[in-house]
Amino acid sequence: RDMHSKQTAGRSAVAQGPRLRTEQLTRTRCRRAGRTQGSNPQRCVTKVGAAETGNGAALTKRQQRGVVILPGLGNNSGDYDAISADLRDRGLAVATAQVSRLDWLRNAAGLTTMDYWRGTLKPLPTVNWYMEKIAAAIDKAKEESGGGPITLLAHSAGGWLSRVFLLERGLGPVDRLVTLGSPHNPPPAGVADQTRGILNHVAATTPGNFHEQVAYVTIAGKYVKGALLTDSSAAFAAKAAGAGYAQVCGKTEVWGDGITPVECAHLKGAKQITLEGVYHSPLGALQPSPDGLNMGRPWYGSPGVVDLWVAEVTRDASELAEYEKELGDVAAETSMTGK
Repeated sequence: RDMHSKQTAGRSAVAQGPRLRTEQLTRTRCRRAGRTQGSNPQRCVTKVGAAETGNGAALTKRQQRGVVILPGLGNNSGDYDAISADLRDRGLAVATAQVSRLDWLRNAAGLTTMDYWRGTLKPLPTVNWYMEKIAAAIDKAKEESGGGPITLLAHSAGGWLSRVFLLERGLGPVDRLVTLGSPHNPPPAGVADQTRGILNHVAATTPGNFHEQVAYVTIAGKYVKGALLTDSSAAFAAKAAGAGYAQVCGKTEVWGDGITPVECAHLKGAKQITLEGVYHSPLGALQPSPDGLNMGRPWYGSPGVVDLWVAEVTRDASELAEYEKELGDVAAETSMTGK
């Protein structure tokens, strides 16, 4: 029982970081802008006519930026309803690629090719179905935004799938790619590639920040450090994470979001952001309890956490510089590095 208490306390201390840092950041930014915090202490709102937006600007259709949310492996579109609503509240035109959990079974088509068994599988035609989902979501976002620029906001496998899309289908209105916990880098030699060669192909054909016209931002979560299965002092969650990390990057005792190791979530040449205490998926994510006894398990799209990276989706260069100065003042534990 004592060991369980220590593990729980340790996890809570990590998980509460994004929430507390964001509330302080919001207070600072609201004060500087002459605005007030709304009923949610993690949001700063300004009334614009009859509507409230989180960015304090009245945006016409012609001025809107579109955001296309790309689900990760095993997720469906509904898993992103909350983050979609959050982004809409900020004045963005949001469309989520319409993916069901059963859709992912379409990837089994790759089993019928010799390339799958050789580990030299290429993305197409295996993931053609996902390319069509992305294209449809972009068309919807273009319509809702009045032809504005598009940010691809890709979660997990949606990250490397979006890179395939940009290479095969062209950029179109897309000028930003922001990925959340995406396993971008192929495993080292000697470690089986779970994508059966697709990641190696993506890394070879569209390496790093491949398209000069696109701003690349990779966001990783530092939620749990992996542990060896033989480590008797480690928690089960750390052992499970370590086993998963080993299949992705060939290493066990590294930090990650519980699924994707930090080192695999970042692309060379991209702006790299690593967030403390952030979990991988909306499935299994937990919000803090009202009494504060349970600090929850926030994921990239949880209230408060979104505020730590949303400027990368919505702001221009000058606004980003100011945002990062504020973030650095009040969220020192958030590691933000670029290569």
